[in-house]
Amino acid sequence: MKTVLVDQSDITRARVTEAPNDPLGPGAARVRLESFALTVNNVTYAATGDVLKYWAFFPSGVEGQGIVPVWGTGVVSESLCDDLPEGTRLYGYFPMAESAILAPEKVAEGVFLDRAAHRAELAAVYNTYSVVRGTPRHEDHLRALLQPLLATSYLLFDWLMDNDWFGAEQIIVGSASSKTGLGLCKFLTEPKDRPYRIVGLTSAGNRAFVEGLGACDSVLDYDEIATLERVPSVYVDMAGNAEVKARLHTHLGDALRHSAAVGTSHWDKFAPPQDLPGPKPQFFFAPSQVAKRREEWGPGRIEAQITAAWKRIAADADTWLDIVTHDGMDSAPALWADLAAGRTSPRDGHVVRP
Repeated sequence: MKTVLVDQSDITRARVTEAPNDPLGPGAARVRLESFALTVNNVTYAATGDVLKYWAFFPSGVEGQGIVPVWGTGVVSESLCDDLPEGTRLYGYFPMAESAILAPEKVAEGVFLDRAAHRAELAAVYNTYSVVRGTPRHEDHLRALLQPLLATSYLLFDWLMDNDWFGAEQIIVGSASSKTGLGLCKFLTEPKDRPYRIVGLTSAGNRAFVEGLGACDSVLDYDEIATLERVPSVYVDMAGNAEVKARLHTHLGDALRHSAAVGTSHWDKFAPPQDLPGPKPQFFFAPSQVAKRREEWGPGRIEAQITAAWKRIAADADTWLDIVTHDGMDSAPALWADLAAGRTSPRDGHVVRP
């Protein structure tokens, strides 16, 4: 089995390693991956792998080398689980590898949880696998590329709404060209009587792309932060660029009502929390909002809203997303290096077919 290992001390470096398939234990199932997405979101998993335990989902057993989780579709190629026969196709959270071993437990029709002991204390949303039937490959690719990212976008939107937008007159979305960023911008346009303006922050090279989405009231380069209006504001930071955050906090000061840290697409410019003017940045962890809504609304409702939401945004994905496929695990390290170094286009959605 081929697996991609990422250097935990320099996450731009990745290599393919090969090892025999481990035998299945009682009740286990082996899933052979058909395809998986690679996005900047996966780079964020690596950049925050120790703090948020992303390295713990699929232990590599190699000191200093980690296996990055990916979202994708696979088929059960071997099974000792009565509820999950061979040939079943699953969508979910897998290692960047040709196959994975799960300890599946059926929890609802078409839904399984991985009950592996080492995953028991990890976020349950990542341990859930859904049966997929008869979906075309294009739909599989869109799901892997967009569902995890747009789910986070929607949960951010739901959380902001849940907090009455923190009284903001403008919501500033950093790294608005990222798929999570553009998804949030699009969801923020949906309320008919929204009390806020949507401002997208992006690099000069991606400005035309963000403007073309039509989801922001205005789009600014990072160099234009000083032109932001000093009105009650929320900053949603997808990039994790410490210098950009410091300039924005310094400019807005007490006008900034909340500063949310979501991603680290600019992971190489990340820095530990600093003493900044305005509110202290707080990390947004999407599974926490899922857990809150499950407790308030009961099981299933927030999941249904997330599914409907990401499909709304994905409906016109062909106008702003180009799916680029890569064949074989040996193609993954070079693609990973490009993603980690920020050398990919925001229009491109990369899918690896092992």
